Amino acid sequence: MKIFVYSAHAYEIPFLQRLAEGKHELVFTEKKLTLDTAQWASGCEAVALFTADDASAPVIQKLHAFGIRFIALRSAGYDHVDLAKAEKLGISVANVPAYSPYAIAEHAVALLLALNRRITEAQTLMRLQDFRLDTLVGFDIHGKTVGIIGTGTIGMAFVKIMKGFGARLIGYDPVKNKEAEELGLQYVSLDELFKSSDIISIHCPLNEHTRYLISKPQLEKMKKNAILINTSRGGIVNTEDLLEALESGRLGGACLDVYEKEKSLFFEDHRNSTLKDVLFTRLRSNKNVIVTGHQAFLTTEALQGIAGTTIENIDYWEDGQTSPHELNKVAKVANVN
Repeated sequence: MKIFVYSAHAYEIPFLQRLAEGKHELVFTEKKLTLDTAQWASGCEAVALFTADDASAPVIQKLHAFGIRFIALRSAGYDHVDLAKAEKLGISVANVPAYSPYAIAEHAVALLLALNRRITEAQTLMRLQDFRLDTLVGFDIHGKTVGIIGTGTIGMAFVKIMKGFGARLIGYDPVKNKEAEELGLQYVSLDELFKSSDIISIHCPLNEHTRYLISKPQLEKMKKNAILINTSRGGIVNTEDLLEALESGRLGGACLDVYEKEKSLFFEDHRNSTLKDVLFTRLRSNKNVIVTGHQAFLTTEALQGIAGTTIENIDYWEDGQTSPHELNKVAKVANVN
């Protein structure tokens, strides 16, 4: 089967090629899916998309017109896809709900440690041969209260790491995880989590219930020196409100691997252009913020898992079967090449 792969990056192509070899023909482009690029998929039966691609209703309508009947997402998140439109047109959509939860959780911890212990600033001073320590004071994570929003597979990986640090664990999730409770995590209300936590880490999906879950009212409830970590989705945090809290000194710091307007920035080379995003410029220039470009998932194990599930989802669809990771309900008709 022929699949057009949008937003293809050098780091993932070898994994996809190896797993598709002998089964599927993959056509790669580094460009994002948009209304203008949808026509490039003409002649293919499926497309493989990443988080920066636009799979809104008009784009899906155009893909359908070019013969696309399956969308394989190379991500867990699917907030960039109009599932209702896809279902209406008979286009199946499947995601990669789990690959390496450790990759995300470990990156969240790496960001926390780098910010708290001023690692970036320390390296800058080292290169300048300034060996003073006056601006590099951090705090022990041991004994601190860590609030985890979302205790699914990634949240649980983060819980286990924080337990190893000797932190007090509290959490919020509409569905309680028995394993989390067995590890000593206490479920509390969101208000209590915001008020009590020294560190808050977000591990929930972006949807209509979680968009701007953290904005000015929630930030005002947090401890003055609290640190907020977001390795989930940028739209969960209101960036303007976050900046206000940081710049006024109400919040201690922020560790961000995602940004609500990242689609126009991340995964591309902007070295020869001037960034016009004022919010992002303020974020990356704040000394109490550390930002990475949506790279938390970027480990060999995670890339192997993403590629494996992506190809598996395509295999299911080609065989006329329903993938366990399908996000909408579309009647299947066996595909015969």
